[in-house]
Amino acid sequence: MPEIAEALPKYLQIAQFIRDQILRGDLQPGEEVPSERQLATDWNVSRPTSARALEALRHQGLVEKRQGSGTYVRDQQVHRRARERYGRARQTGRIYGPGEYAVIASAGYAEAPDHVAEALELGKNRRAVQRRRVTNAGDQPMEVSTSWFPAELGRRAPKLVEPERIREGTVMYVEEATGRRGSYGEDRVCARLATEEEAAELGLELPAAVLVVHHVVYDLQDRPLEFAEAVYPPGRWAFEQGYPLG
Repeated sequence: MPEIAEALPKYLQIAQFIRDQILRGDLQPGEEVPSERQLATDWNVSRPTSARALEALRHQGLVEKRQGSGTYVRDQQVHRRARERYGRARQTGRIYGPGEYAVIASAGYAEAPDHVAEALELGKNRRAVQRRRVTNAGDQPMEVSTSWFPAELGRRAPKLVEPERIREGTVMYVEEATGRRGSYGEDRVCARLATEEEAAELGLELPAAVLVVHHVVYDLQDRPLEFAEAVYPPGRWAFEQGYPLG
C-alpha cells in the first residue's frame, strides 16, 4: 500500500494519491485509473471506500466515469494547488504538467506596490524583481500570474530578471542559486473583476469576474522568498481544502 498522510480518511488518502499521479503526469488524460476492485486490493479497504475515493476525484473534475468501461482521467483539468506544482517540480524537475506551458510576458526590476512590499517585508526600498507569465493548457490560457522577489535575489539568481522560462520553477531555481530553501506557503483567495490587460491575456470579455490567489513562500528562517498573484478565469480553477473533523 502506498505511504501517505494518515490524518485524512482512507478514501481521501486514496484520492489524494491518484490526484498527485494525475498532476505529475504519471496518469495522462484519457488513461484509465485503477478500478474500485483494484483499489480495494491495493489499499486493503472495502469496495465502498474505494468507490468513495473515485467519487471524490470525479467531484474534483479530475476523472470521468464511462458507463460499462471504467474511470478515466479527464482531458481538461481545472484545479490547481500551489503545493502540487512544487511537489511535481521536486519529483520531476518540471513545474508544469503535460500539455501546460508558460509564456513569460515580462521580467526585470520594478517598484513593488504596497501589498507586495508588505508581503516581502521590503521596508523603504520598494525595488524588487517582477516576473509576469501566462500559463496555457494546450491553446487555452489558464492563468495569468505575477511573481515578485526581493531585489537581492535578482543579483544572486540572475535568471529571474531574464524573460525566459525557468524549467524547474522559480522557487527551486532560487533554492539552487542562493541556498535558501522554501519551507511553507500561505495563500489568500478572493474574487474581483478582471483588468483590461488580464481580460486580453485570458481571452475574456469585460466585465468578467476572476479568481485571485495571493501566494507567499517562506524559507526555513521564516523570511519571504516570493510573493505571487495568480489570476484565473471562471471555470478553470477551483479552491479546494481537505481536512479531518474532530
